[in-house]
Amino acid sequence: MIMLIKGALFAKINWDEVPITKHSGKTGYAWWRTFETGNIRIRLVEYSPGYIADHWCCRGHVIHVLDGEMISELKDGLKFQLEKGMTFCISDNQVNPHKLFSGNGVSLLIID
Repeated sequence: MIMLIKGALFAKINWDEVPITKHSGKTGYAWWRTFETGNIRIRLVEYSPGYIADHWCCRGHVIHVLDGEMISELKDGLKFQLEKGMTFCISDNQVNPHKLFSGNGVSLLIID
């Protein structure tokens, strides 16, 4: 299997220098630090306690839990709990998208 990363030059990311943007969920907020290069986006994201996503996401991701815990739900009803140190991958999926919930807040590294 090959991960196809196109047009990305070598880049060193100092996350302290990456601006923070705030994104509202159905409930709660997410704070993103976003770095984009070539065809990839890398984000450090902190979700507030009680965060519930306001949409179903069809985009593929690699998500690593840096701190806290979360639940990723697929539209077909399957739910997966992830805790600090765990990672999951999901491909682009228009048929069975996913969304995130976090009761106590969670910090993630997301690559997509």
